Amino acid sequence: MASPDAKAAPAQAGACCASETKDATTDLGSGGFASPLEAMERPREKLLYIPAVLKKGGDQPDYLATVDVDPSSANYSQVIHRLQMPEPGDELHHMGWNACASCTGQPGRPVHGFLVAPGVLSGNIYFIDVHSEPSAPCLSKVLHAAELAEKVGVALPHTSHCLPDELLVSFMGSRNSDGGLEAEGAGFVRLDPRTLEVLGRWECAGQWPRFGYDYWYQPRHNVLISSEWGHPDCFTRGFNPADVSEGKYGSKLYIWDWAKKSMIQEIDVGQGSIPLEVRFFHDPDKAVGFVGCALSSELRRIFRRPSTADGEEQLLWDTECVVKVPPVPVEGWCLPEMPALITDFCISLDDRFVYLSCWLHGDVRQYKVYDDGREMKLVGQVFLGGLLKKGGPVRRLDGEEAPEPLVVKGVEIQGGSQMLQLSLDGRRLFVSTSLFSSW
Repeated sequence: MASPDAKAAPAQAGACCASETKDATTDLGSGGFASPLEAMERPREKLLYIPAVLKKGGDQPDYLATVDVDPSSANYSQVIHRLQMPEPGDELHHMGWNACASCTGQPGRPVHGFLVAPGVLSGNIYFIDVHSEPSAPCLSKVLHAAELAEKVGVALPHTSHCLPDELLVSFMGSRNSDGGLEAEGAGFVRLDPRTLEVLGRWECAGQWPRFGYDYWYQPRHNVLISSEWGHPDCFTRGFNPADVSEGKYGSKLYIWDWAKKSMIQEIDVGQGSIPLEVRFFHDPDKAVGFVGCALSSELRRIFRRPSTADGEEQLLWDTECVVKVPPVPVEGWCLPEMPALITDFCISLDDRFVYLSCWLHGDVRQYKVYDDGREMKLVGQVFLGGLLKKGGPVRRLDGEEAPEPLVVKGVEIQGGSQMLQLSLDGRRLFVSTSLFSSW
């Protein structure tokens, strides 16, 4: 997760603040930028903010690490600050911002200067001030799980995005009276970006998805698209292939009417595919997005197609596979074939490249985008760990040579390529290596 100068949140310049009007970002004052392409010309990032998740069940809390990435600094490539969370057991996972960077300088807009850090397992949401002292962030406010459960009946927060006048956080379920985890209640909660208080549910009453996870929105096309991980009682215990065959993991995308906040369509992308991260092109005029399907190891293009229903022509959302990473036959693992497990992807601000993270195989792939994403060409690949490396317990049986372990400053990198963050100018890709403690 990058600093305010480097986070990919500015990519929402055309989506968040612009809303349906195309000229709403023409005068952004001193701090914002009118388009993602303008954001690419901004100065190089100097700080990274990275959540560090401590061992599940341990007595040490997670923390936010601040890393100096200014090549001219004496502390280059070093952790210069650690902000511990108040209690152990959070599982920090997927951070966002309280306000869009492209809104900076607009009258009445909140300051783009607070990280929103949900704790998946604790249910707490932390608001971290990186504006007052960027090199030494401090905790500004905590929304406790008990308050969220009482006011809006949710647990397991995941994705936070800034809207023009609100924060929107996705949740993956709720807790029952015995403290157990339930899928019921998955959906979205609105927060005030200034006071950081709960405003209420976003979606229409009772219109809840089966499971929850990530989402993205595009106001110009009146749409929000959300994905699903699985039943909380399953994914929090660790991955069991039997749960997939029993339908306890996700296979659907949910299409929402942005203005009416109602679910209008479901798209099945394949039993047990586990669709996770959702992204749109940064060009807000394009009604094109993508979803990374973890277990099926596909990148699927999301688009609209004409359809005739009840005698009327209309546009429905659909998907098509544009990247398929094949599984590798192996021995020494729990299954005879190992999927790539696409856990994250990101799109360059100019929409020319897509980067995929294959957590189990351990590689990051770079694809060149053609024809609005209908065609993807693999143009780069690097291994950053994973289970296929030489010297590990897993042996690949496809005849391909196993990659060498990655060693940085004398330390062998564990885990595999996971969360991705591309610099604004598209020249540096930052990669984390942990997925989820119980996995």
